[in-house]
Amino acid sequence: MTEWISWFATAATVTAALITASNLGARITGYGFVVFLFGSVAWFAIGLLTDQSALMWTNAILTGLNIFGIWRWLGRQTKMEEGAEAAEEGSRSTPGESLFPASLLTHAAVLDPQGEEIARGVDAMIGSRTGRIHYLVASAGGVAGVGERLHRVDWRQARVDEGRLRLAITRSAFYRLPTVPREHWPSR
Repeated sequence: MTEWISWFATAATVTAALITASNLGARITGYGFVVFLFGSVAWFAIGLLTDQSALMWTNAILTGLNIFGIWRWLGRQTKMEEGAEAAEEGSRSTPGESLFPASLLTHAAVLDPQGEEIARGVDAMIGSRTGRIHYLVASAGGVAGVGERLHRVDWRQARVDEGRLRLAITRSAFYRLPTVPREHWPSR
């Protein structure tokens, strides 16, 4: 029985770590903490069955932290995202400029004019007095950040379109944009 529980705990812990490390949004991260919860309960059971008090105490504490993670990501953060989505949706039916959540700039697909994904948003630089977005930083290429290239996109060349960032420049023009070093983004 302990062998089966330990393999279950291992699989749950590894799966949960992959889910949360992927940072695919509040709801999915919250589900990662649910899987972590199953893993910590299973590890606690292993500690109990094999008389390992350190394993039991560690996973008792981790169980509490996982419950906090579930509340944080499936409760609070998901509600925040839903609030932003409601504001965005409501602004579409009012005259003038529609709204979008700033957090979209940290993960949205970046599309060329034909609608093909060419990069992912990483972040943006916004003026402290004007609130104006100056430029978007978009990641292209690589796997999990290894080998990626960061490009600076002038915000005048981008627009938000149904949760995605659509560029007014072609794919080849995007790849000719200056790259941005990870540790030193331009101040202007």
